Parts: sequence; C-alpha cells; structure tokens
Amino acid sequence: MKRDVVLQCPLPIDSKDTIQLAHGGGGRQMRSLIERLFMPAFANQALETRHDAAVLDVAGRIGFTTDSYVVNPLFFPGGDIGKLAVCGTVNDLAMAGAQAAFLSAGFILEEGFPIEQLQKIVASMRDAASEAGVQLVTGDTKVVDHGKADGVFINTAGIGIAAHGVEIAPRCVRSGDAIILNGDIGRHGIAVMSMREGLEFESQIVSDCASLAQPVARLLDAGIEVHCMRDLTRGGLASALIEIAIDGRVGIEVGEERIAVSEPVRAACEILGLDPLYVANEGRFIAIVPERERDRAVNILRAFNEFAACIGEVRNMEPGRVSIRSQFGTARELDLLSGEQLPRIC
Repeated sequence: MKRDVVLQCPLPIDSKDTIQLAHGGGGRQMRSLIERLFMPAFANQALETRHDAAVLDVAGRIGFTTDSYVVNPLFFPGGDIGKLAVCGTVNDLAMAGAQAAFLSAGFILEEGFPIEQLQKIVASMRDAASEAGVQLVTGDTKVVDHGKADGVFINTAGIGIAAHGVEIAPRCVRSGDAIILNGDIGRHGIAVMSMREGLEFESQIVSDCASLAQPVARLLDAGIEVHCMRDLTRGGLASALIEIAIDGRVGIEVGEERIAVSEPVRAACEILGLDPLYVANEGRFIAIVPERERDRAVNILRAFNEFAACIGEVRNMEPGRVSIRSQFGTARELDLLSGEQLPRIC
C-alpha cells in the first residue's frame, strides 16, 4: 500500500510552496528541504550519518555517493562541467575516507547542443578520471527539447573503497580538535561568476577545481586520526563549519587571519558585495583532527598547497555555534545563508 511522505516538522519548508533556487544553494533553505522532506522519507542508518557519501558494509566497506552538475557557464577558467563532475564525485567519496574506484555518468543534453563542445567535456572527464585513478564504467544519455536543459546537465554516481576501516563523520568530532584547511578559498565561485557576468579583473581568477583523492589518501596513509572532513562546495567554508557544528553537536571557533584568501578574490568579493567565507570552492576541504595531530596534518597538506593551515578549534560551547575572531580580537557568529549567494556554480 502506498503512503504519502510525511514531513518531520509541522512548519512549512519555507514561506513558498514551490522550489526556489535557494533550495539548491547550500544554505538554510536547502538544509530545511533535506531535513524536513528527504530525511523523513528515506530514513535509514546510512543517511543518519549526514555525510557527503555513505559508507556501506558490502563484502567489505565501500563508499557510495551521487551528485548532479548544472554549472553556468559550462566552461570557466580552470575547468568545465566535465572536470567538475568527476572531481566533485571523487571528492565526496574522499571526504568519507573512501578511495574512488568506479563512476557512472548520466548526460541530459539539449537539442542543438554543439557536438564539438560535448567532445571537449567528455575529454575533460576522461583526463580528470585518469588523474584521480577512477574508471567511468556505466552511463546514460537523454536528449530534451531545445531550451529545456541549458546545454548539458550531468549526473554522476561513485563507488569507492573505504580501506582504512575508520569512521569519518560529524558525530566523531570532539572538543579540542583542530580544524585544518587545505588552501586559500573562494576561487571557484568567483571564477565562474566572472565568466558568467563578463567581469574582467587585473589578474584572472582560476577555479581551484581538483581531485582531493591524493591529499586525503596521504593523510590516512600517514595514520592521521581524522575525525571529520568536508569539501567546501556550495555555501563555502562557513556553511561547512556550521553544518558540522550542528550535526556533531559541538561549537567551533576560527580565526579570520588564519584563512587564506588571495588578493584578486578578496577584491572581487568587495566589488560584488560577497563574503569569501560563503563563496564556493571545488578543490578545498577541512579536516578535523585531534590537537596532537595538528602540525603533522598541516605539514602533509602543505606538500599540496602552501596555504594549508590550522584555522581554528572545536570548542566546548553551545552546540551548533560557529564563531569567527578577527585580527582585532572581535568575534562574530556565522550563520547559514537564507538565500542563494551564487546560483549555478556546480
């Protein structure tokens, strides 16, 4: 017998009765949609970890994840939708401690889309998969009427091997843990925005789109006790920290001066009225480790990016609270965005 999905909360998902762009923006409305609609409908133990990928015990521990890509424009400095689709899926698996092995790809193509551009996207996916050491083993293609798909949308799913046998999730975070960031932030969102709007800056801003498989593997192979990891995509660094604080029931404090932001990105954010803490990235992640592992973890990640640093600590304070302290000693609390800061960036 069929039954309707029952919302977990008697309150509406938001003040509107239709899906808005903000429901896909990584902020408050997206979290509300997930928590009040999808989580109650599909409730199971794997989903309860509230992580980027599920780790399943199927003849050994595997990671499984899925994602969809609708970036506009399709090509941007440092990447394109194809590279983004592969790296994003590989990275979601890596955040759960799983080494990506196999991918699927579903293409939704718009009638009239140039074959030459599709060839470039496919070649980019091939190169990104080769670099990440993953195989694309199955897929699907659909074509829709002109004007119905904005060129091409891509859906991917990934399976990876969680060989280290450790749990990496928000619920593993403990007071006193150090928060490590693997590089400077904000480049992907600004690179996409500048191409979309035809903005020119003195220095071209290039997306950080990249696979995180190698730096994560290096951490785990070195025996670093990683409690949690999260890649900084939609909603940026701030949203990732807040989500971990909420789901892990901990408080977090970070230092603004410890967070690397390149001068071109900082200038672009000032011009556009954006906060780099909330701007999307596609090659950045945070690793939360015990304080005793802090220096070793930073040194490992600096082999990949000179701006890797410890940016803060997990505190024994109000669960879900994230505080950022300026270089002048003043503090402010970070909150999830209510709307969409930069739509269609992944």
